Amino acid sequence: MLERLKKSPLFAGMSDSDITNCLECSNAKIVPYEKDQIIFLQHELPEKLYVLLDGSIAVCSDSVLGKRNIVAAFTQPGELFGEVFLFIEKNEYDNYAQAAEGATVLEMPKRFLYQSCANNCGYHTKLISNMLSILAQKAYYLNKKLQIVSGSSLRQKIARALYQNSSADGSVKLGMNREELADYLNVARPSLSRELMKMQDDGLIKVSGKRIVILDNDGIKGIL
Repeated sequence: MLERLKKSPLFAGMSDSDITNCLECSNAKIVPYEKDQIIFLQHELPEKLYVLLDGSIAVCSDSVLGKRNIVAAFTQPGELFGEVFLFIEKNEYDNYAQAAEGATVLEMPKRFLYQSCANNCGYHTKLISNMLSILAQKAYYLNKKLQIVSGSSLRQKIARALYQNSSADGSVKLGMNREELADYLNVARPSLSRELMKMQDDGLIKVSGKRIVILDNDGIKGIL
């Protein structure tokens, strides 16, 4: 477990003993979740910080008609979710979180993140400092998503999502399947699939199952 936690930005720069002390002092718990099991509900009181240890988590909201919109997907060990609501003047979640597959989650009580203990422990201060950095990164991520979903066309939304998540060799790492990507872009899955095929026919990308590769980087940039 420590090796997975050391991958988390929450515990960046901390030794094994520092992490262990944080877990003990905070009374954090490790909780397993089955596929589709709810971790927290919309309108529930935010009381915990959640750190993914394994599996994957989807943070979602539902439309009035019941259509699911994936706000964010978490697949990497050490990723945090639900943390923003612990630090804003709002006493309930806007979204809900559920296990996209079997998952294990570290749950840390909210109170531990607000101030150092009476002993002013260095590891506690470091954890709070790391939390501030994470919130800044989260704001940046949400700004990037806003750029994607504000695209004037479906093709532009797709191009922005692919470009933002592409590596130097053109391969795209989205961390979500086709259905989840459709929910993320807030579009119908058939529409997404059709547009991906059109983009492939136009020589912009290559789609092979879950794998997408950008073939024409300048062409994608031209859509942005």
